[in-house]
Amino acid sequence: MPHVLIAADDEWLVDEVRAALEGLEGQDGAPATFTICRSGHAVVPAAARRTPDLAVLDLQLGNMGGMAVCMSLRLDESGGRLPHIKVLILLDRAADLHLARRAGADGWLLKPLDPVRLSHAARRILRGDHVYEGLPAGMPAHAPDGVPLPATPPDPASAEVAEASGADGESARGDEVAAS
Repeated sequence: MPHVLIAADDEWLVDEVRAALEGLEGQDGAPATFTICRSGHAVVPAAARRTPDLAVLDLQLGNMGGMAVCMSLRLDESGGRLPHIKVLILLDRAADLHLARRAGADGWLLKPLDPVRLSHAARRILRGDHVYEGLPAGMPAHAPDGVPLPATPPDPASAEVAEASGADGESARGDEVAAS
């Protein structure tokens, strides 16, 4: 069964993400379980307690947003304190995609979200694929060795074309981690 960590401080967003991903099933047919973090600072300790198969991070998350959380997860991974955790970042605007790219996210989606897109992206990332929504055609998200490329602003003309085309607590469904 896949275990998903959702990091968001807006209740509506947590509800929307959880509802879209409740249909995820593991190879054994067991439904997904969830850990909810209401602050960015709660993510790494929660991930250390129970490693998620996927972390869905909101870009706007109190005083430690999705980018900083992703970078913290990658730093702990490089130091051997955590395994690689697949990360999907929810972006507010296309201009933020270079930040997600720089942070080493496995994928990102642009808000507003819809359940089908979110579920599809989560499934792809869990399979080992990447989802880079809004990336201009021809711009790689990662170098061939998997290291994130330095953030470079996309060519405005190609961006327009791309846009035109396209307190711990256990509950019945998972853990809830409150902001500290």
